[in-house]
Amino acid sequence: MELNKKLTRRSTLRNLGLGIAGGGLGLSGFSANAEERETYRKATKGLPPLKITRVSAIATCPHTIELIVVKVETNEPGLYGLGCATFRQRAHAVVAAIDKYLNDFCVGRDVDNIEDIWQATYQSSYWRNGPVLNNALSGLDQALWDIKGKRANMPVYQLLGGKCRFGIDCYAHAGGNSPEAVAEDAQSYIDKGFRHVRIQMGGYGASQALGGYGASQEKIPADFKDKGFGMPDDNYMDPIYYTKSVVDMFKAVREKCGDRVELLHDIHERVQPTDAIRMIKELEPYRPFFIEDPFSPENNRYFKLLRQQTSVPIAMGELFNNPHEWVDPMKDQLFDFIRIHISQIGGITPAMKVARLGEFFNIKTAWHGPGDVSPVGHAANAHIDFAVWNFGIQESVHFSDRIQEIFTGCPYVENGYMYVNEVPGLGVDINEKEAAKYPLPDKQLNNWTQLRKNDGTIIRP
Repeated sequence: MELNKKLTRRSTLRNLGLGIAGGGLGLSGFSANAEERETYRKATKGLPPLKITRVSAIATCPHTIELIVVKVETNEPGLYGLGCATFRQRAHAVVAAIDKYLNDFCVGRDVDNIEDIWQATYQSSYWRNGPVLNNALSGLDQALWDIKGKRANMPVYQLLGGKCRFGIDCYAHAGGNSPEAVAEDAQSYIDKGFRHVRIQMGGYGASQALGGYGASQEKIPADFKDKGFGMPDDNYMDPIYYTKSVVDMFKAVREKCGDRVELLHDIHERVQPTDAIRMIKELEPYRPFFIEDPFSPENNRYFKLLRQQTSVPIAMGELFNNPHEWVDPMKDQLFDFIRIHISQIGGITPAMKVARLGEFFNIKTAWHGPGDVSPVGHAANAHIDFAVWNFGIQESVHFSDRIQEIFTGCPYVENGYMYVNEVPGLGVDINEKEAAKYPLPDKQLNNWTQLRKNDGTIIRP
């Protein structure tokens, strides 16, 4: 009986071939018998099991933007991975989470078991889903994918399923202090090859003591400033002027740039839900590609009302931290683009799950990609963009010479398409000596801009 069991087991292993690799990888500490070790060796072409030997934060602040990268080192000399953990508003807290907690938790773990490490780290503090710990976890997760790509001698997108497209369509950012100025700026990006342009006026419709139009238009007094309420650099926003200015802006851009360009706009959750709904309805004649973040996460229930009122596509999710905020709205098809900040939810591993969920409900990806994401993070966005069928659009980015001296192999944009460095892993490396030239300041450089109503009430993003 025992001999039959052994023969059956050996036959199964032969028939499965490389398919047994997943089982071999999960062997705890590789304390398996000789037969299982040999199966693993063949499946991995002789690659030895690897352990994490160190997890550390690399912090740098070029251009007064705090960037945090996680470096995961292994017991194979010279083999390490990088991942983005940037949360610039709380940079020092993220560095502490990485250096004081992640390192001790991860040393000795098997670098191949990304999903297991993600799950263990995610719940290791018991309380979870916060932006500080999620960003630290993201850096770890992206670094592990970087290592896996290097071990497999493949770009990460190949490990995610391969390319679905030759390049990643991006949108540019156009702005100005008047509708006409925005239209001129938008045309300049169209002339550079962009097919999608996000149009904003007056810094999301708000500037100091101004309404939505900007410096060339009527100044609106802010009563809270006259009364000395709040802080000197707090900004004032008049929602009526803002919503009117957005409609005028879309009209001016369409008249100058025509119908072929796709136009986007970010409300940034700065007006009341009913004002946002009214404005979006008024934008219908100008066919927005999408309107971003119409409501704050606290007002997600208004999406059902919005869907009843307009067919304008909606992008949402930049402030989301945990699945409880996106699973039901995606399942109910309450918006059209999922706009998650990948490091905010924990990295490539959960972002791929979000993308796959969206595919079943006709929701496309539009990952957040601002300047306060490191080139490593932008590369992670791009590798996912290549691999998922339901890709929608990607925020474009331009890296300065200084950034490229710190980070080599940055993604790049040509004719409105983003491309990655076609090498194993995520394709981005870091020069730690150059990074050290721009240390984090002792005090926080950036807190989110405070917007207030006329009476001084804080406006939530």
